[in-house]
Order: sequence, then C-alpha cells, then structure tokens
Amino acid sequence: MRGTVVRGFVLALLSAVMLTATAGALGVGDKAPEFTLPAAGQQQPVKLNDLLGKGPVVIYTAIQVFTPT
Repeated sequence: MRGTVVRGFVLALLSAVMLTATAGALGVGDKAPEFTLPAAGQQQPVKLNDLLGKGPVVIYTAIQVFTPT
C-alpha cells in the first residue's frame, strides 16, 4: 500500500514538473528571446540579433538523436 502511494506521488510530481517545463515553450512563429552562444573555432560568441540582421534564422534541435529510446 505504501509503495503504491509513493509511486503515485512521484508520478504526480513528475507530471507537474513536465507541464511546468513546457509552459514557457515557444510556438512556431514566436519570436525567440535574445541569446548568445559560444562559436566553435571563433573568439567572438554568436548573438541571435547579429544573425537576424543578416536574414531569417531557423533554430533546429535534434535532442532525441542523443537520447536512448
């Protein structure tokens, strides 16, 4: 009985964390907040606003590629 209650609590907690984490996600077409990333092989970091000055920017992630299924 106690194990079932603990499992239920953990499942509820994980669900709440997952729902909270996705609440701030951007939708298609939403403007991304300004950010800066280190550039591979360069001294200067890359800023989103600098890239937007050159034209549209597409941000693509392939996180699932690196996670076990």
